[in-house]
Amino acid sequence: MNLYPDFDDSDLYAAEILIVDDEAANVRLMQKILAGAGYRNVSATQDSCEVRGLCREQTFDLLILDINMPGLDGFQLMEQLNLDLSLQKSSVLVLTAQDSRESRIRALKAGARDFVTKPFDRIELLARVRNLIEVQIAQRYMRNQNLILEEKVQRRTRELQNTRLQVVQRLGRAAEYRDNETGLHIIRMSNISALLGEAAGLSGYICDLLLNASPMHDIGKIGIPDHILLKPGKLNAEEWELMKTHAQIGADILSGDDSDLMTMAHDIAITHHEKWDGSGYPNGLKGESITLAGRIVAIADVFDALTSERPYKRAWPVQKAVDLIKEESGKHFDPSLVDKFLSVLPKVIAISDRFAEPGADTVVARVNSHNGQAAERI
Repeated sequence: MNLYPDFDDSDLYAAEILIVDDEAANVRLMQKILAGAGYRNVSATQDSCEVRGLCREQTFDLLILDINMPGLDGFQLMEQLNLDLSLQKSSVLVLTAQDSRESRIRALKAGARDFVTKPFDRIELLARVRNLIEVQIAQRYMRNQNLILEEKVQRRTRELQNTRLQVVQRLGRAAEYRDNETGLHIIRMSNISALLGEAAGLSGYICDLLLNASPMHDIGKIGIPDHILLKPGKLNAEEWELMKTHAQIGADILSGDDSDLMTMAHDIAITHHEKWDGSGYPNGLKGESITLAGRIVAIADVFDALTSERPYKRAWPVQKAVDLIKEESGKHFDPSLVDKFLSVLPKVIAISDRFAEPGADTVVARVNSHNGQAAERI
């Protein structure tokens, strides 16, 4: 029964075989026997010191190895090959005139898969050669299958990750569509967050998490009534308290998943309205007790919200938004992150212009009047 249907006798007889024997007559005899049996790729050397180099140049499926040789004997050669992990790919069939139990055990311990005693029987030799090559091909087949399976798993994992990211982005946009016509705010804000994370020295992996987790920062807005979320004027005290609950609502929605992505999304949702001086919400956290991701997103979110038009405000010019961020350094925002933000401001503006709302002026060109109620609602 063929357990490995992807290979047949053509694979078997195409196997790469290396004969190592210091006796020319033995080499010729072995080549004749193997060629007569149909093996097409048989090489040979009478110098055991050449074997390591030959094995580096080419991968052999089978080494037929004499034990008693000048220079390196068979035991020494197997030891040499075993020390080099890159050369541990060949099966070894030992030829020996030593028929003692001790020599057989020594050969097997040295790495031989099988042995034939001289003088050998032709049929026995070919049977052992075939068995070892079949095992070698089967192992290669299994390695290939494992590689194929691993690639399938990796591809499926990427597909699942991409699907998760699509769901994440759409969840974020679902919230933004309630008070923003296109949802481009989350694209600008998430790219600015990743840029600021990079400026702060975070790894590429963490910056990618920022890019993909920050779109859910305001997912809790889906729990805020429209008459509050879309109110064009200033919120009263009761409305403002209800508006602030969106941070906790978002955190509750995003809780219960221990993946890095969802953990960061949860942390951002619950902390991006906290303030460096402790005057933020929902928990009044202060300083570095606020997660770094939350502190980063706070700056990115405020800047983009200020420079974007909303139902309750017109867009601010970039300089006025920058001035507010500078003013709030050490109060609303982490001072060190404000410095990093200012250092990459041209790139921030480039992101804002690249993902500008349809029909809107660019951030650089926009000049609008200041609306005093804007900052409160962000």
